[in-house]
Amino acid sequence: EQRLVESGGGSVQAGGSLRLSCAASGYTASSYCLGWFRQAPGKERERVATINKYGGTNYADSVKGRFTISRDNAVNSAYLQMRSLKPEDTAMYYCAALLRTLCISPAQDFTYWGQGTQVTVSS
Repeated sequence: EQRLVESGGGSVQAGGSLRLSCAASGYTASSYCLGWFRQAPGKERERVATINKYGGTNYADSVKGRFTISRDNAVNSAYLQMRSLKPEDTAMYYCAALLRTLCISPAQDFTYWGQGTQVTVSS
């Protein structure tokens, strides 16, 4: 069974940092695209960052320069380092896997999704 399990969420003050982890199992995550998405109450899902098989990354304009996505193929995991957090970063964060080497597909094409981890940033 293919699974993605997120961890690392929590509550921080504005300006703080958090590191989210995504542990994949049941398939070889290193061969495919992994992404982080977020959704705040009453708002649409937002693609935050993606990393492809070759390590190429892409970020939403709202997080560029503050967030860093990475992966550790040895442990079939991906991470999202978040710095200089703002109250508008408050959301449920989801890890998702796209069974393609590149990440140039819409969110609905991502096959596996984690259960999400909550990030709350207070001002």
